Amino acid sequence: MEIREQVIVPLGYGKFVRSDKVIALEPIEDNRGPGRRTKVYVEQMPNPLIASRTEHAILKNIVQTPQEILEATAALELLQDLLDDIEQVGPMLRKSIKKEATLDLDLFELKIKEILDQTEWE
Repeated sequence: MEIREQVIVPLGYGKFVRSDKVIALEPIEDNRGPGRRTKVYVEQMPNPLIASRTEHAILKNIVQTPQEILEATAALELLQDLLDDIEQVGPMLRKSIKKEATLDLDLFELKIKEILDQTEWE
């Protein structure tokens, strides 16, 4: 499992923390009830926050499962394959496709490059 970085995680009742700032989760056993399910220890905070959500629900928002990583990787690989194919289409055929199918390959190429460039920073 990998921690999702810079994702805002809801703790319930209007409380939120950044996923990469959570240090520990501790289920509340004494005096547990509505609004009191989990102690959330956050970086640079002396006292834990009290969350109304369970530690399992919070953890699910904090971590990225291997399946999600595989799906994201597969999606990026598909975009790269599409970009490679689009780049092989010449200007005459691009014009024809745009006219006949109203499909702007130049725009698709630009958007795919933006997505791929953005994911390099993450």
